[in-house]
Amino acid sequence: MNLKGRHFLTLKDFTPEEIQYLIDFSAYLKDKKKKGILVDELKGKNVALIFEKTSTRTRCSFEVAAHDLGMGTTYLDPSGSQIGKKESIADTARVLGRMYEGIEYRGYGQEIVEELAKYAGVPVWNGLTNEDHPTQMIADLLTIQEHKGTLKGLKFVYMGDARYNMGNALMIACAKMGLHFTACAPKEYFPNETLVKECEAYAKVSGGSITLTEDVTTGTKDADVIYTDVWVSMGEPDEVWEARIKDLLPYQVNKKAMEKAKPDAIFIHCLPAFHDLKTTIGKEISKKFGLEEMEVTDEVFESSQSVVFDEAENRMHSIKAIMAATLGMEMK
Repeated sequence: MNLKGRHFLTLKDFTPEEIQYLIDFSAYLKDKKKKGILVDELKGKNVALIFEKTSTRTRCSFEVAAHDLGMGTTYLDPSGSQIGKKESIADTARVLGRMYEGIEYRGYGQEIVEELAKYAGVPVWNGLTNEDHPTQMIADLLTIQEHKGTLKGLKFVYMGDARYNMGNALMIACAKMGLHFTACAPKEYFPNETLVKECEAYAKVSGGSITLTEDVTTGTKDADVIYTDVWVSMGEPDEVWEARIKDLLPYQVNKKAMEKAKPDAIFIHCLPAFHDLKTTIGKEISKKFGLEEMEVTDEVFESSQSVVFDEAENRMHSIKAIMAATLGMEMK
């Protein structure tokens, strides 16, 4: 399968076969890495990493993946780029496209990464926007495939705030790949209606389905995968914490929720997670609201059903596959 020169902005742009290829390519490169076999076929190439929002996993994944492939990287943090400030997005794209073979963007509106792709002349990869998180999806799907042996037909439940990048991206990924996606959340936290209809059309083709429910009991019943994310996204003001906690506490992933799922169900979280008081924000939230854990309990996070660190590792392998495929490498 030839994905050379393609941008990676949203899974809506890819067929189920192309998505499966990227999952399989990720597994292939992971196997090579574990065996100590070099795959540095992209020596001499360089990529620019634009981070308007900071990240541990995404930055490390791109840098290690690029290094493994033989490429150099330039990291542009929020203060290290003039994108959208002194220089337009289009001009930034055209400059970086002359110097680099690929550009990663992690930041705000989807329209920014779309404009970068329009003008760059080289592959652009979406490391996260407010609306989507496609690189995360390949890692998530790889993790599910590793633990469940399949994707098609699984019941996938996302609990919490399903309105933004993670809820959107997971719904698209499940719909494309034939999983039965359930958003378990208060009604006002459901995904955008237009996107739901798009995903229902994808699911009709793939054999999957889309369900939106406020009921935790029916939502989690017989789930194969339960997934959650932090309740307050990066960049949102502290004031929203009180409202989110009040609205979403009934949708916390705890032992009771996991017991409604299948006995062999897995738990995934894209991290970071507020499951204890070992972080500065966790301590602040505890002091203000009296909670020791939020979107997931420590009991579930540290349980044998939790595959959060398998997923975190898979970010690197999947990002490596995405860059490799769009820069012209193939599985051998």
